[in-house]
Parts: sequence; C-alpha cells; structure tokens
Amino acid sequence: MTELTKQRPKFLNLLEIKQPLPAIVSILHRVSGAGLFLMLPLLIWLLQLSLGSAESFDTLKAVAANPLVKLILLGLLWAFLHHFCMGIRILLIDVHVGVEKAQARASAKVVLAVSLALTAILGLKLLGAY
Repeated sequence: MTELTKQRPKFLNLLEIKQPLPAIVSILHRVSGAGLFLMLPLLIWLLQLSLGSAESFDTLKAVAANPLVKLILLGLLWAFLHHFCMGIRILLIDVHVGVEKAQARASAKVVLAVSLALTAILGLKLLGAY
C-alpha cells in the first residue's frame, strides 16, 4: 500500500515555482505571439482605415487619439518587439550559438533590455512625446 502512495503525482503550484530568466522570456515570447495573433483583426482594420480614403484616415486619427487605443497599441508594440528580438535569439540557439547556461541567461537579459528599450523609444513617439 505504501508503494502506491509514493507513485502518485504531486501537485505543483506553478505560481510558487521560481522560473529562471530564460524560461520567463520564453513564456513572454509565447504570450506576445498569442497577443499579436488575437489582435490581428484590429490591426487589419486600422490598416484598412489608413489606406481607404481621406475620410477613413481621419477616422483612424480620431480612433488612434483615444488613450485606451494608444495603450493597446503600446502593448502591441511591445509584443511585436519582444517577439522579434526573442525570435532572433531562438534562431541563434537553433544554430548552436549561446546554448551554454551563462550565455543563454545573458541573451535572455539582452532580449528583455532591447525589447523594453525599443518599446520605450517607439512608445514615446506613439504617445507624441517627440
């Protein structure tokens, strides 16, 4: 009877397990890809507004002036930039560049830093700071 209780699976609370940085960056890569995919209809609609006519472009400017839409676009900007930078990291790992533990940790930090820095720079442009 004791052998059966030892073989039962344990309950793992995934929120309490401390994930390494490359795992967090990988999870964010999946989240950003899913977010980009789910927001594709919005992006296509905005593209259609920008290319339709002068009146539809004015509609686009009015829609994009909404602070909630700007926040959504800022999130999509981060998702794209993170997904792009992480995709380059994954391609490098596929050709066996940076597969060691220290290199993988460093490249994960670089992905986070670059994607957040680019998001800040382009986000300020999106929000009209310059």
